[in-house]
Amino acid sequence: MPAETAEAVRRLEAAGYVDVGKTNLHEFAYGTTSENPHFGTVPNPLAPRRIAGGSSGGSAAALAAGLADAALGTDSGGSIRIPAACCGVVGFKPSYGLVPMLGCFPLAPSFDHAGPMARDVARCAAMMTALAPNFEPPVEVELSDLEVGVAWLEHADPKVRERIERAAAVFPHARTLELPQAHKIGAAFRGEVADVHRELFLEHSESYGENVRTKIERCLALTEAEYDASAAERERYRERLLEAAAGVDLVLTPTLVCVAPPAPAEELAIRDKLTFLTLPFNAGGWPALALPCGAAEHGLPASVQLAAPPGEDARVLAAGAALERALSPG
Repeated sequence: MPAETAEAVRRLEAAGYVDVGKTNLHEFAYGTTSENPHFGTVPNPLAPRRIAGGSSGGSAAALAAGLADAALGTDSGGSIRIPAACCGVVGFKPSYGLVPMLGCFPLAPSFDHAGPMARDVARCAAMMTALAPNFEPPVEVELSDLEVGVAWLEHADPKVRERIERAAAVFPHARTLELPQAHKIGAAFRGEVADVHRELFLEHSESYGENVRTKIERCLALTEAEYDASAAERERYRERLLEAAAGVDLVLTPTLVCVAPPAPAEELAIRDKLTFLTLPFNAGGWPALALPCGAAEHGLPASVQLAAPPGEDARVLAAGAALERALSPG
């Protein structure tokens, strides 16, 4: 039981938001399915035989089920955007450090973000004004005012790719962008997880669920040399990401390469697939928005991801709102 309210929650309460309940999530926020051995599996209201995504699956499911109008999530490798994509809602990971993590149990501190989730972009933007007092609300933009780089479509399943291509086509100035992938940074992430759990796991390893226990054991087996090499690669990746996107206002990619996978799921088998296009923006600390963009495989929602360099949160939200309007029926 937490001893105090997290700062992000406190700020929303001060702005007039009312707590309607706590939501379930993947154990220790370390997973992509929200299948929790202690508190049960988070259902996907859109598709009972599909995962809700994770780690913030309960927040996305509550929104999709109409149980709440706004929700909080945390995102270390995609944990806001993955469940938002699976449940057909909107999720926003702000720039690193913009929303305080004070009072949140950490996962991998230099990758960790807290941010808003809702059924539309406007609600996420409104939450940001409460979560980050210095945040300047987005002003309305025209799609024609934005230079957009489109990347990573080749990784998506056919119907997901088709939906992302349609979303990209809404921008008059969209072009293909060669955006680097975040290879070899996993050890940097795992090293931070190991530091967080080292003492707790030593004392309570039997209390961890099998899925998270397996991952923590892998983290603790990491060598210092492996961590150092990966951390250095992450710094190089940050630079390459900025260089690749230097000629555009924002980048547009699929959020996930697929629709919500079947449940129950073998999380260790699908984890890399689900974080493949979200983790890069945690590595770089970029703001990134997940926005539903139409039905794909099996009639389940596809999700488009908009991202920009750190500090461009208002631009990402403004572009997301404009795209949302353009994609809305009628």
